[in-house]
Amino acid sequence: MKRLGMLLGVLLLGSGCGFDTIPSGHGGIGFDSFGSGTLREPYGEGMHVMRPGKSLIVYDLRVQEMKDELSVLSNNGLDLRVDSSVRYRVDPTKLFELHTQTGPRYADILIAPITRSEARKVFGRYAPEEIYSTKREQIEKEIFDEVTRALKDKHVVVEAILVRDVTLPTAIREAISDKLAEEQRSQKMRFTLDKERQEAERRQIEAEGIAKYQTIVRQGLTEEYLRFKGIEATEKLAASSNAKVVIVGGGSKGNLPLVYQVGEK
Repeated sequence: MKRLGMLLGVLLLGSGCGFDTIPSGHGGIGFDSFGSGTLREPYGEGMHVMRPGKSLIVYDLRVQEMKDELSVLSNNGLDLRVDSSVRYRVDPTKLFELHTQTGPRYADILIAPITRSEARKVFGRYAPEEIYSTKREQIEKEIFDEVTRALKDKHVVVEAILVRDVTLPTAIREAISDKLAEEQRSQKMRFTLDKERQEAERRQIEAEGIAKYQTIVRQGLTEEYLRFKGIEATEKLAASSNAKVVIVGGGSKGNLPLVYQVGEK
């Protein structure tokens, strides 16, 4: 088999045929100079025999990253410098369309200018402090949505758009930092006041409960009830082995106390 393969290779080389290899993670589009031109069926990884007049254009199908530095304006006209990156890849099922409509420089022709244009539109909707701190993830999502919409049917897939850094003038950056610190202090104060207000409400509810309880108790403390409790206490005291004095009640209206000494046996 090895000799057969070598013999076949010699014959192919003798006939003017060559070999092209497509590496891992890549795909290829064939071009036939003596036939139908660009071939619709893509080539996969590995070695391919190419007859005279036939060639391969190789595309990287892996996820790639393009970094860029943008100059954008905020909604108040402030000039900002933004470091961004775009992660993208080719749609492997659309190699023929991409090659015939745009070509190998698709990143420079499609992705870069569209990303810059859409990014400037989105940044122009926000204030500098929002771009610098609070709304960065939302800005990334809006740019991604706009770029994805603009690249529809362009045969490339954008997987992510990242805002890596935002550069502001020093005075603006310090002013934003001071404003954010003041907002944090204000939020902390509101939290403290809310907590104190809740504690005051709790104490008020507790006090109202105690007052209601005391009112109910006072209403139940009648003269008959107090006399009954006094008799109960007298009986318990008389039954005690340590009792020396017994309170039995007396007075003109039968009120307590009347005291006498209990003798020892």
